[in-house]
Amino acid sequence: MKPAFSLRRPAATLAALALLAGAAAADQIDDARLRAAGDPDRVDWILPGRDYGGQRFSPLDRITPETVKRLVPKWIYQTGYAATFQTSPLVADGVMYLSAPFSHVMAIDAKTGREIWRYEHKSTAKKLCCGPANRGVALGYGLVFVATVDARLVALDVKTGKPVWDKPLVDADDVLTSEDARTLDQNDPVMKGQVSGATGVGSNSAPLVYDGKVFAGITGVGYGLHLDGPRPGAPLGAVVGVAGRYGRPGFLAAYDAKTGEQLWRFDTTKPDWEGEFRVATAYGVPMHRDVAAEKAAAPDHKDAWKYGGGSIWHAPALDPERGLLFFGVGNPSPQVAGESRPGDNLYTSSLVALDAKTGRVRWSYQQTPHDLWGYDVASPPSLFDVVVDGKKRAAVGQASKLGWYFVHDRETGELLFKSEPFVPQSNLFMPPTPEGVVIAPGVAGGSNWSPASVDAAGGVAYVAAMHWPATYRSQVIPAADGKPEVRYFNIEPATSGTYGLLSAIDLAKGGRLKWQTKTPEPLIGGVLAMKGGVVFTGEGNGDFSAFDVKNGQKVWSFNTGAGVNAPPIAYRLDDKDYVAVAAGGSQIWGFRQGGAVIAFGLPD
Repeated sequence: MKPAFSLRRPAATLAALALLAGAAAADQIDDARLRAAGDPDRVDWILPGRDYGGQRFSPLDRITPETVKRLVPKWIYQTGYAATFQTSPLVADGVMYLSAPFSHVMAIDAKTGREIWRYEHKSTAKKLCCGPANRGVALGYGLVFVATVDARLVALDVKTGKPVWDKPLVDADDVLTSEDARTLDQNDPVMKGQVSGATGVGSNSAPLVYDGKVFAGITGVGYGLHLDGPRPGAPLGAVVGVAGRYGRPGFLAAYDAKTGEQLWRFDTTKPDWEGEFRVATAYGVPMHRDVAAEKAAAPDHKDAWKYGGGSIWHAPALDPERGLLFFGVGNPSPQVAGESRPGDNLYTSSLVALDAKTGRVRWSYQQTPHDLWGYDVASPPSLFDVVVDGKKRAAVGQASKLGWYFVHDRETGELLFKSEPFVPQSNLFMPPTPEGVVIAPGVAGGSNWSPASVDAAGGVAYVAAMHWPATYRSQVIPAADGKPEVRYFNIEPATSGTYGLLSAIDLAKGGRLKWQTKTPEPLIGGVLAMKGGVVFTGEGNGDFSAFDVKNGQKVWSFNTGAGVNAPPIAYRLDDKDYVAVAAGGSQIWGFRQGGAVIAFGLPD
């Protein structure tokens, strides 16, 4: 006699159970697993840079310069939001966790791209300071953490996506004064663009989880006016700065992972931020500053640090052995206008090392004192060992907007070396003139927020960068009708002659360039290098491409239909290797926007 029911479950039910099992396994992401995330036998991607050192190097070896030619899309997931898309997904136990524009979060099946759950973030901000982009989430202790565009830190249940706690990063009444474009010369052609950015507070970088803490920072506090291009889809028209008190200090803070309560906070500007009034950088490049005038003005601007800016644009790198966090700090406020902030403006435009337990500064290294050019330390640093003068050193490297890859001693901050320039440089640190001085790198960099990838065993750093010069001008509106004189400054990016550069930097030979490959579009998004011998990056024209690590030759490309301006990741699932990337473009660079995450793999 046959039973009245079958014990066989439908395939869809089995798949759902498998996904729940994956989420349950992700519930076991503890400190031990996070510390081991970079081990060669680990096939997930559970930290923003894959490992705490932020190397973004995959040990997977099946995708090679030969096999990559057969790479095909395995699935496409649509977030439903066509906006600037910069996420770096995480993958744990068969589930991918990603943030979409406006800080929405999704969990999807990493094998099929099917959605498991979705968190829709309800922003409380009246106007976003820095656009809708969000660069990723963090995993740990059964939670998914996201820092949001309206400056909140939210913890979600890893199994359901339901909020567990939701904490503001800044006080609700902490409303900042913004620069007013109406006070400037409306006949200036630069001023024709609509204002799309101003001083404000948000957060768009992925948090970092360690030792029961979540580390997150704020962005937007160093803005001047960002003016849109003259037509829809055009890149940034100009950055305009006006002397005054428009910002607040940026910060990186530690929060209790269970409760969201703040444990410590490091402010990126301090009362003694004037520093030494350097006439040259710490690495010997002249700054062309009128130090005498700055010192004379200093007594009138003793409180400038309170409005000093210094955004945090990326998740920190972490050395668990030394208990140190490493991260870059953005430009000072007001941007590109330095009259109201005499001095070096510490710790802006610097690489900083903090004690992870206390938030105290171990060391800092300022790449651009008294930054007038928007040279944020925006690309996340990476940790690795390097041999210098026959001695092995624990090092931290960072791809700068200035066009050099800086390598420091991890303990002391000593500059071990900087690379050969990986982008053209001209009129570096020149002040503005009424006629305009063309500077390169421009306000975009160099290497912008795009994360580099480091093959520590091979001693090579792979950097995505751009050549995008800009014209820097000073403008004066004479006093009239009882109104005082107004001085302002603008940096106008070039509208032609731009391109990208993918560079391989030899860390074993003091930063010499092994090779460079020129790309049609400026590179903004990030790099993934793999043990199989390929490096991946994307372009604003929609091309997602692989290059041979030996010579930089392009060996594969796929056009996604929207700008690939996000960092790729790699993972292995059911004994198959995948490379995944967000294809959603970027409004600020004028690249076509979309809302897809695409996973690629070799044919079955």
